[in-house]
Amino acid sequence: ISKATVSVLYCSNPPSYPRYMIALIISAILSESSFQATTEIMRQALRRVPADKLYVSEPDPSWFGNGRNPEKWEAEGWSASNWLKSRFHFEFAEYRDNNRQQFGSLRVMNDDLVQPDRGFGTHPHRDMEIITYVVHGELTHKDSMGTAESLGRGSVQYMTAGTGVSHSEYNSGGSPLRFIQSWIVPRQRGLKPNYGSVTQSGPIPEGWKHYGSSTSNPAKTPFKINQEVDMHTAILHKESSLDLPPNSQSYVLCVEGGGVINGEKVAQYDGMELFTDRLHVVPNKEGIHLLSFTMPQGVGVQ
Repeated sequence: ISKATVSVLYCSNPPSYPRYMIALIISAILSESSFQATTEIMRQALRRVPADKLYVSEPDPSWFGNGRNPEKWEAEGWSASNWLKSRFHFEFAEYRDNNRQQFGSLRVMNDDLVQPDRGFGTHPHRDMEIITYVVHGELTHKDSMGTAESLGRGSVQYMTAGTGVSHSEYNSGGSPLRFIQSWIVPRQRGLKPNYGSVTQSGPIPEGWKHYGSSTSNPAKTPFKINQEVDMHTAILHKESSLDLPPNSQSYVLCVEGGGVINGEKVAQYDGMELFTDRLHVVPNKEGIHLLSFTMPQGVGVQ
């Protein structure tokens, strides 16, 4: 078998296929032991989703109960002319793409930038695990369960929509708000609605943080998810690795900064699909800020 054949095998497999298994088989056939060959095989067990390939949505403000965008938006402390700029990693709202419907049980990842005094009016959800990570600014949340709170940088809110819940999300602060909202398909429908949050005071600490784990996982994490999923974040300024369970797949978002993940360069807003039991990160000089969701291969596939 030639290296040209190896390339064809990699390229002919869809992104959702666990390429690491093919890599191991090919490695055995080739009997290559050099570090360079091993690194290349590991690199092929991933796919980068570059920022410029993400769908960008800038909806009319009236759709979510907002007033018109101000003509002198910069004078209002806005960083963009429209109240909302969303980067969709998977199908959502007006975005349709059969190749980007979900990644395992991760159904939605929206990277939202909301301008001051704007937000999402009260709207319903059901049968979904919803996790929101605040990058900067202040997110104010109110829901039909009686919760009302504001969360700042590095904070997380998690919600089991279950049989049904309504909530609003608003930027009540004076500066732009950026948050990442992810939806995970639960292992069963009709769960009891639930809400919780993890607040971060002061700068986000250096290193990896294991925020969420499955309700069936004995790991002690700040919150539990009704699916076989682990959520991690990281602020890194030096080379670091995160070991994962065997036969894992992860979706990783480069929230800020940049660097190299498992041999592949990433920059702010890039996503990455990986089929591996280890994340190896080499940050740029300015550091890297990551958000990842890891699950067993095949979980949530419909």
